[in-house]
Amino acid sequence: MKTYTHWDVLMASPTDPLPMEKRMFQLTRMFEGLSALERDPEPTYDDWKVVSDALNMMETLLVMGQVEDPDDLIGEAAMALAKAGNRSLKGHPIRLDGSAIQLIRAILQDYCTVLDNLPARTMIQAHRQTESRVTKIIQGKSKPHDLVVGK
Repeated sequence: MKTYTHWDVLMASPTDPLPMEKRMFQLTRMFEGLSALERDPEPTYDDWKVVSDALNMMETLLVMGQVEDPDDLIGEAAMALAKAGNRSLKGHPIRLDGSAIQLIRAILQDYCTVLDNLPARTMIQAHRQTESRVTKIIQGKSKPHDLVVGK
């Protein structure tokens, strides 16, 4: 089931950001997930997933032309998360390397800025596109640039 419908896109503000409570919900979850990946003895798949979701949103916003990433930091962060996910498939805790933690924290800070500044309509469109892309990846329809855990 998708989080947002086409009607949600049409009804969302084309100028104002998402309501504060929606932004805070997303930001709280992703930073709690990152904190767990940094500190918890046994971070969970859900911790990893909420951080991955934020990163996937940034990738979508990059494709949409809403953010710039001339140094491919989003790509580096995706590789770091994929590495952590693959590590867990071998029976080890989902862990990020020290440099990966700093990189992903910086990307999440950028995501905060994006959430505070881009219109709700743009963010909901990005969310829908991201969900569609992730669903295709899960169905085995990944594209060459997609990083897939377990492959």
